[in-house]
This record gives sequence, structure tokens and C-alpha cells, in this order.
Amino acid sequence: MNRPWALVLFAIVPRHVVRAESGVPSPPARADLAPAAVLAAMERVADWQLAHPSRHPPTDWTQGAFYAGVMALAGVADSPRFLDAMLRMGAANDWKLGPRPYDADDQVVGQTYAELYRLRHDPRMIAALRERLDWILAHPKDGSLEFEPATNPDARDRWSWCDSLFMGPPAWTRLYAVTGDKAYLDFAVAHWWMTSDYLYDPAEHLFLRDSTYFDRREANGKKIFWSRGNGWVMAGLVRLLQDLPADQPARDRFVRQFQEMAGAVLACQQPDGLWRSSLLDPQDYPLPETSGSGFYCYALAWGINHGLLDRSRFAPAVERAWRGLAGCVTPEGRLTHVQPIGADPRKFDVDSTEVYGVGAFLLAGSEVYRLAARPGTD
Repeated sequence: MNRPWALVLFAIVPRHVVRAESGVPSPPARADLAPAAVLAAMERVADWQLAHPSRHPPTDWTQGAFYAGVMALAGVADSPRFLDAMLRMGAANDWKLGPRPYDADDQVVGQTYAELYRLRHDPRMIAALRERLDWILAHPKDGSLEFEPATNPDARDRWSWCDSLFMGPPAWTRLYAVTGDKAYLDFAVAHWWMTSDYLYDPAEHLFLRDSTYFDRREANGKKIFWSRGNGWVMAGLVRLLQDLPADQPARDRFVRQFQEMAGAVLACQQPDGLWRSSLLDPQDYPLPETSGSGFYCYALAWGINHGLLDRSRFAPAVERAWRGLAGCVTPEGRLTHVQPIGADPRKFDVDSTEVYGVGAFLLAGSEVYRLAARPGTD
């Protein structure tokens, strides 16, 4: 069953003004929320990143998140340069995944291959992805989700950390969407809930990053809920729901979790529209963080656009988030305030950027663009 993916985007027309005493961006007087302006700004951000390629391996998870955003941009841009960039990327990679057979981080690039296949129908684009996932189906890995290398060295062979829910499941569901092979969908659904049952906090409606955070606390005594980690999950939920058939038995459960998380995330948004790297301890992490914020903006806007979230409640938060993200882009298109690679909340330099942050930004724009194009947005 083929399902169209939301490949639309939203742009930023930011004024990068930072208050020197705090490193916190001053919000633009009025970031233009008109669709054309949003698109123009997104193109500027994508063009900057494409002109300054990341040094990470081309099949790395960092790159895979960026490719997902570029595909969203390609779906609405008048210029073919963004789609062409992804076609060149896939061909240069020989359509291969990362080297580790089970690790979700080495599957995320397959999401883009499947989207390109849906457009071009070239079997080479999904051959390696299909071979890899078929091999996993034939050689399943079971066992503990405990994220302790000393006692469970194969932990990363399963979806044992919350980030993996963006990296792995949508690659499986997108391959299902373009092949109709239900085995891929069933695997993604079953293993999502295994991870959720282990890491999802039903009281806070947020995910712990992995088992090593069960008993850890922030300085204020609250549980540690990493912003980008939960952003990965919410973005993964969106991308899985895009492929999930309406009659899939677990769909209502996925929708319920998405709505629960949306409410929890909304409560953590700060007055400038962005989120801090620690969701429940923003006082100790005062710097706005754009990768988690980008994923939240994406997920909340998508939820409104697809009737899963109440527009009157969530649209103001999405608009604030977009304006906050816009304020973290330099005039030439460089996204700042991206927390470096890690697994937990941490402090970082305001000028820090990373390719996965750009991916989150472009995904956010794709849904804000659609929201802005509908009457009553502004």
C-alpha cells in the first residue's frame, strides 16, 4: 500500500540577533509566516548546508536526518536542485546502508532511498535496504534492552535507546509502503512497542533516553528527559503514522501516545518558543536548543495538519517555535544553537551547528508551510 508522505516545507526569514549577555536569541519582531517566505528561508538553510557538507560518513544517522529534511523541501520547491542532490547522494552511496547489520542508526538513510524509489521506481534504490531488512527478519535478535555494554554488548542490535525510534521504524514502514510487504510493517510495530514499554514514562508521557537513565535525576531532582531524544521519538511517530494503514490494529495506540507526548512537550515549551536540552530542568540548561525544537515543531504542526491535535491549542505554540527557530539562523543560512552529538542534556556553544539539526529544521518547515497555507493560520 503506497501512502503519500508529507514533503512540504516552511521557511525561515530569520534575523540572527543574540543577546550577548545570555547567548539567547532575540526573537524577530515578526518572522514572516507567509508560505512563500517560509519556503525561501528553508531553501537558504538547505543551500548553506549543501554548500558546507558534513564530514560524517554519507550513510551515517546524522546525514540520514538531514536527507529526510531535504526530501521534505524537494516536495515543495520549484527548483529541482534539492531532489537532484538526493539522487546524487543515493547514487554516490550505491544505495547502501551503514555497515552494522542490526543497528538502527545504519538504517535511517533507507528512509530517503524508499522515498526516492516512490518517485522514480528504480529497483536499485531499495535493493540494499530490502536485502538488509529481509536478513534481519530471517535472523531476528531477541534479548534484553538494557543499555549497558558491559552486561549487554548487543544492546544496539535492538531498539534499546529512544533515538532509534526515529532511525529504524520509519525505514521499515517506508519499505512496507512502497512494496506492500506487511512483514516490514509488523516488525516495526511490534518492536516500537517493545521499546516503548521499556523506556516510556506513562506518568510524564516522555521517553527516557535508555536504561541508564532510570535512576538518574537532574539537579532539581526531576527525571532526566533529554529534549532531542524525545524529539527523535515524536518525529519517528509522525513518520511511522504517515505509513500506518487506517485499519492497522495498533494505530489508535500510536495516536494516543502521540497525543500524550504532544501535551507533555507543549507544557515544556519556553516563552521564546523553543525548548531546552533538558525538558524538566530548563533553569540549569537555559540555552535554546534547535534540533529538539525543530522535531517538536515538525510533530506538532503535522498533528494539527492531520487532525490529531487541536489547532486552537497547538497552533500558537507551533508559530512561536518557528519564530524561535528562525531567530537561530544567520543571514547566510547557517542554523545555530544545535546541541552536539550526545545522549543527554548538556551545555553547548551558541554557534554550534550540525547536519541533523538542519534536517529537523527542514522537517518542521515542511509542516509549518502547510499549516500557514491554510486559512486562519496567521
